Amino acid sequence: MGDPRADLPNQAAPVSLQQLREALAFISEQYKSAVDGGKNVFVWLWESIQGDFNQERTTGQIVFDTAISMIPGVDQVCDVRDIIANCKQINDDKSNSWAWIALVLTLIGLIPTLGSLLKGVLKIFFLFIRRFGLNHLVRAVDEAMSWVITLLRRREVAKYWKAMRWDRVFHELAKQTRVVRGLVTKAQLLKAFDRAVLLMRNLLGKVADIPLVGRRAQETIDLVVGIRKIADNYIGQVLAPVQHILDAIIKRLEFEDLVQRRGIVNAGNFHFTGTLPEAHAVSLMRRVDPSPSWLGKGKPTKNLPLDPSDYRARVDEMADKGFPKLTNGQIESFAKGMRADTIKGPAKLYRVVSPANFSAGADWVTEEVFNTIMKSADPRATWRKNLAVWPDWNPNGQFVVYELKAGEELKVWRGPASAQVKKELKDHHLEGGYEQIKFDAAFEYDAAGTPGKRTLADSSEYYAVNETTGAMTKSSMTYDKWKLLPPHEQVKYVSLRTKINNPRILGPMDTGWGTTDFGTQMNDVKLGLPNISGQKMNR
Repeated sequence: MGDPRADLPNQAAPVSLQQLREALAFISEQYKSAVDGGKNVFVWLWESIQGDFNQERTTGQIVFDTAISMIPGVDQVCDVRDIIANCKQINDDKSNSWAWIALVLTLIGLIPTLGSLLKGVLKIFFLFIRRFGLNHLVRAVDEAMSWVITLLRRREVAKYWKAMRWDRVFHELAKQTRVVRGLVTKAQLLKAFDRAVLLMRNLLGKVADIPLVGRRAQETIDLVVGIRKIADNYIGQVLAPVQHILDAIIKRLEFEDLVQRRGIVNAGNFHFTGTLPEAHAVSLMRRVDPSPSWLGKGKPTKNLPLDPSDYRARVDEMADKGFPKLTNGQIESFAKGMRADTIKGPAKLYRVVSPANFSAGADWVTEEVFNTIMKSADPRATWRKNLAVWPDWNPNGQFVVYELKAGEELKVWRGPASAQVKKELKDHHLEGGYEQIKFDAAFEYDAAGTPGKRTLADSSEYYAVNETTGAMTKSSMTYDKWKLLPPHEQVKYVSLRTKINNPRILGPMDTGWGTTDFGTQMNDVKLGLPNISGQKMNR
């Protein structure tokens, strides 16, 4: 592999004869031929280019192929091989849009500013996407990621990205892919195609002079040039799906960065005992000694709730401009400093949930606040105390991420969370003070952040709980019926999120905090969460 500090393989000079011989040895795994000189290098080149593009390669072969394609000289041969394969597929049916998408994916690898590592990583993603198709894009990038990680762990590749001082390799790859996405225009891709034609002429030009294979080599050159001549009419038509593919790759790389930084795992069947009924939660808070660190004593003296009557006119005025319509209770959840704001993407907002809470709710925090919570000595206590969340409201244990892409906006209310009190729990309070963001994630939002229809709420169902085993079975229970039950009957049912319907929301992921606030809860039966999509990562 080349020097990572001067790594722009698509701006490299054409390979020399010896570089070509060494590159072909790597590609064909005929290493003796690299040194004995007994094989005509141009015949060898033709054999390697015209027949080696195989969509059914094993994943191990894919990683090996990607790793060696990062070696100077080898990448040029691989690029020409792939371009020829793409053009042959298009030549069979010029109206095949998927064949044009495959060509564009190859051309992205020829953009001049692309570095070797990113080029290799994208090659793995693109191969899996070609294999699975657009209808299974999420599965494709998920399966590709396992092999991207395998590539990055190879000794020579790890040495390369460490030399670049990439402490967060997935973050850097996502950032660079975002830059590449901005370069995926018709003009840039046609320039990349022109470079591919020049590379092909340089490599195959001398093959054309060799008897027998020369005619076929010239026919291949003519075929690729013919596809280039008509590419102006087709490439623009497939830019949207290609950019969608790059968005999916960026999202997956960013998620992997999140996982690597925090040791986060997909939300699994951890010790979830259900949502505490309010009466039970109050009883536990009263008798636990010492009191939980997040529970303040006495009446609150700071972060006092706003009076809705002082803010109602302003909130309603801003609602007419597309900002969220706040209830009186939501206004009261803010302390002094509440304001309307427009968040501009790219940005991520975080929401702590439990298996029973909706992901598409109204209470969120910025990435900065979430990071502050996660870095604290006791993240669960910090979250519950400073965002003032009672245990009967949210058992916690999971979180979800709401993603805004570049160019998108979201109208929100933001400000300090107010202190919370319960009339059933005199002389105790939750402090509040951390910034909270309020908007209803169940709404569809346009690019300007204005809400449309409320169609993206999570799906949920009530389950009956076997209090001895924790086994759960579907129930006809509804929220209205459940609220009328006494506490000792409420614990026999739990509402579960069965599906996250908002495509902007990623999750759920495990916070690592668990879902219990009191030691006695560990004696409660662990619920056997059913295998439903709302409880699994929705990447």
